[in-house]
Amino acid sequence: MSADRFQKVTADHLRRDAFLYVRQSSLRQVLENTESTKRQYALRDRAVSLGWPIERIHIIDSDLGVSGASAEDRDGFQHLVAEVANGHAGIVLGLEVSRLARNNADWHRLIELSALTQTLILDEDGIYDPAYFNDRLLLGLKGAMSEAELHVLNARLQGGIRNKARRGELELPLPIGLTYHPNGSVVLDPDQSVRSAIELLFDTFRQTLSGTATVRRFRREGWLFPRFVRRGVGKGDLLWGSLDHSRAIQILHNPRYAGAFVYGRTRGAYRVGHKHHTVKVARDDWQVLIREAHPGYIDWEEFERNQVTLAQNAGGLVSPAGVLFPARGWACCRAVWCAASAAPACGCDIRK
Repeated sequence: MSADRFQKVTADHLRRDAFLYVRQSSLRQVLENTESTKRQYALRDRAVSLGWPIERIHIIDSDLGVSGASAEDRDGFQHLVAEVANGHAGIVLGLEVSRLARNNADWHRLIELSALTQTLILDEDGIYDPAYFNDRLLLGLKGAMSEAELHVLNARLQGGIRNKARRGELELPLPIGLTYHPNGSVVLDPDQSVRSAIELLFDTFRQTLSGTATVRRFRREGWLFPRFVRRGVGKGDLLWGSLDHSRAIQILHNPRYAGAFVYGRTRGAYRVGHKHHTVKVARDDWQVLIREAHPGYIDWEEFERNQVTLAQNAGGLVSPAGVLFPARGWACCRAVWCAASAAPACGCDIRK
């Protein structure tokens, strides 16, 4: 260590501040792997031994519980990069490369900025000066190995998830009206009022053949629909309110109400300006579909008929008698159809 200090730590480095980056990949690791967290904070003593006064050693630990797979959503890492880019950092400390970044692009960006601003990088193995080719090469290899390790871990995790899904044993969040039995099986909600509301939605759709008309009927009759608070204050509480169109369509499209286990209905996708973007996957591309996996509110045949009706409604109009009309017209509750330029006197619009 003394050789590293005399060869690499200069007065110019000591005139700037030291930044200690502390991170764990998940909140569970923060709570359970306390020894790693202690070792990371202990690096502050290394900085003191190298000549930095304690008051000029800044600890960045706002990313505790956040994955290092990307700099996105890691405010602490972004702060660290900004300090390096502005020439405020004499040295960056991290227990190992994986604590700083698991993504090669983020890691190499930090290395290049450190080389430009003459900033040292320290981990448990030693001190590196990215301005020197050999040190930069070694840091690059460490980053590549860290990213490869992440890839292997993710592959094993995803493989295990897919295997459980193929057996229908993967526990996924259930929609309102379905719940997990203590033995792990999926059952109908024991709350009769919840079951009745969902049964009423499907009954109404059978009569109207329209999501919009179903919602209008609910509102006209003053029928309330349940929902669970998914996050934040009151998480898990059951609330009752008006049924909206998007909620009704979501329920009608959900195969779990037909007693089917499905995995792979959605996937992540990249979109500029969006941190998390999810897109629907075509039914033929679903990874797992197990019919009659658990009790449902309708059978699979009715579910498929509903999908045909909803698809027709999206491209045209279906009357209560099941007749398809162009989407440009209006329909009333009496199945009286008119031209696109006029609306029915009763004010109904069941175009979806």
